[in-house]
Amino acid sequence: MKIQESAENYLETIYMLSRHKPYVRSIDIANELSFSKPSVSVAMKNLRENGYIRMDEQGHITLTETGQSIADVMYERHILLSNWLIYLGVDPQTAAEDACRMEHVISPESFEAIKKHITQGNELPKELKEESIHA
Repeated sequence: MKIQESAENYLETIYMLSRHKPYVRSIDIANELSFSKPSVSVAMKNLRENGYIRMDEQGHITLTETGQSIADVMYERHILLSNWLIYLGVDPQTAAEDACRMEHVISPESFEAIKKHITQGNELPKELKEESIHA
């Protein structure tokens, strides 16, 4: 299932916000991504129409099973790639920005090869490996 990078970013953001908030609203997403409320509203409408999110009458946004699956993949890629880049000596801010771009273009095969290399090669401290794998 291939969706646009912007949709992947929105789904990952909803997931990350939901880990720390009792509910996620469009304004939370707009604030997190520094996007305008109207832009986020259009994106939420598209995500809802495509079956990636649900929005209740109070405007609380939740991921559907399909949306959650995509968010999980993006989040795992982001955590593992950013931690690996930091381990390699990249500044944490740069690592996070680069990981955000890389997570959308890397093939599943290449990501799994990198993940296997990192986790079996003991290139990351144990606690980072566990967070990356189980995120």
